[in-house]
Amino acid sequence: MKESNDSIFDNLVIVRGAGDLATATIIRLHNCGFPVIALEVEKPTVIRRTVSFAQAMFDGSATVEGVKAVRCEPSDVMSVLALNCIPVVADPKGSLIESLKPTVVVDAIIAKKNLGTSKSMAPFTVALGPGFTAGEDVDCVIETARGHRLARLIYEGTAAPNTGIPGNIEGFTSERVIHSPCSGVFTGCVSIGDIVRKGDVIAHVGEVPVPASLDGMVRGLLHDGLEVPEHFKIADIDPRGERADYLTCSDKARALSGSVLEAVMHYLSDNR
Repeated sequence: MKESNDSIFDNLVIVRGAGDLATATIIRLHNCGFPVIALEVEKPTVIRRTVSFAQAMFDGSATVEGVKAVRCEPSDVMSVLALNCIPVVADPKGSLIESLKPTVVVDAIIAKKNLGTSKSMAPFTVALGPGFTAGEDVDCVIETARGHRLARLIYEGTAAPNTGIPGNIEGFTSERVIHSPCSGVFTGCVSIGDIVRKGDVIAHVGEVPVPASLDGMVRGLLHDGLEVPEHFKIADIDPRGERADYLTCSDKARALSGSVLEAVMHYLSDNR
C-alpha cells in the first residue's frame, strides 16, 4: 500500500497531455468528481482539435462534450478549478506535479515512449500505450492497441508495441492519415468537418500542396502556422463521410477513459 501525499486538493489528478485520448480521460474523471489539471506543450501538434483540450493552448479555451478547459498560468489553477473548468497549463516537463502533489498522474501524451513520467511523481501513476513498463515506470499501463485487449489494465509488463497502422474504418487504414510531404510551415485549406474528394488540396506545407488521400470527412487537421518535419502527421480523413462524428470523443477514447477511471478507483478503494 502506498502512503497518501499532501496535495492541497482531495484526489487531485494531473494528466500529461490534452489530445483526443487524454481529453476523453479528463472528461470522464471530471464528470466523476475528480479535480483534474492538464499539462501540455506550448504549441500542441494534435490533429483532432475539435475533441482536444489542447486547442485551448491556441484559443484560450476549448469545450468538448459540455466540459470547458481554460488555458491558464500555474498561479491561476485553483481559480479555474473553482469555476468547474479544466486548467490547461503549458508545462511539458511536469514541473507542477512536484508542487501540487497530485494523488494520481496519468501520462496520456501517446508518444509511444516515456517522456519522463515515473512512479515517484504520485502515489498512483497510469500511462496509456506503449513505452512504459507497469511496475517499473508506472503503476498501471492501459492497452491502446485496437482489438480484443483494447483498454486492458496491465499491472505488470507492457502494452503492445506500436504498429504504426491506424485502425480500420470501412477497409481503410494507413490511407486515412496524411503526413507532410516535406518540412515547412503547415497551412490548412479546409476545416475539420468538411467533406472532401480524393485529390482535393486540403493543405500546404510550405509551398507544397497536400492532396486528400481518399473521399470522406476531414476529421483531423493540424493547427495553422506550425512548423512540421517531413512525414509528420498533419490530417485525418474519415471514409464514412457525413456519417462521421468529429465533435464527440471516439469509441476508443471512451474505452480508454473508462479504464483509467477503473484503475484510479481500484487504487482509491485499496487505499481507503
